[in-house]
Amino acid sequence: MPTGQPQPAFVLIRPQMGENIGAAARGMWNFGLDLMRLTTPRDGWPNPNAVAMASGAGRLLDEAQVYETTAQAVEDCTFVYATTARPRGLTKPVMSPEAAMQDAAKRINDGQKVAVMFGPERAGMENEDIALANAIINVPVNPEFSSLNLAQCVLLVGYEWRRASTAIVHERLDNPNEWATQLEVEKLAENYETHLEQAGFFFPEDKAPHMKTNLRNLWSRMPLTRPDVQILHGIMRQMVRWKDRG
Repeated sequence: MPTGQPQPAFVLIRPQMGENIGAAARGMWNFGLDLMRLTTPRDGWPNPNAVAMASGAGRLLDEAQVYETTAQAVEDCTFVYATTARPRGLTKPVMSPEAAMQDAAKRINDGQKVAVMFGPERAGMENEDIALANAIINVPVNPEFSSLNLAQCVLLVGYEWRRASTAIVHERLDNPNEWATQLEVEKLAENYETHLEQAGFFFPEDKAPHMKTNLRNLWSRMPLTRPDVQILHGIMRQMVRWKDRG
């Protein structure tokens, strides 16, 4: 702590409740972010309620930097984003969280120092705060209910930062070595075909070859794991035992 990896600083402007600061810290640390800056927390700092809410991210709060003003909190940055639902007449580029964090990743890779500002819980940022930003991050939420709480907004932007800065595996099998081999599937098909033939399943006789081909095709279409094959062998084995007992 900190991670040492280049990343944006998350600036919480005049946060009101310690619990919200702690929840924001937890959201940041979920996505590997640990540069938290605070301007004049309403309930003082440090705040035990923030520590309690932060859970395993409490160390992040220990490293948080506290400033008197928004200008001081971002004065060393070369590019600043403001998260707000209302640009309030100020002409600035407006970006989605995804586009903003992709842009931030490029800027940081180029050696720039970047910050993302988050406004107070009750009313958001004032124009004086937004005026310090180079661009606005606007979340495409329901226009009839556009209010996000502080931790939600931090979590959302943190997630987009993770996507923009880290190679994400979008789909995987947790145990890739568990896939059944072609030989194992073939033995399963043979086992079922043998017992189904004994049971008279392939009837009438002239349609039996086509039915067997369809059955083999069914097995080949199924993404079977080795445990799957073992279960299917066990089902057939138990059915045969049950028949023999009868």
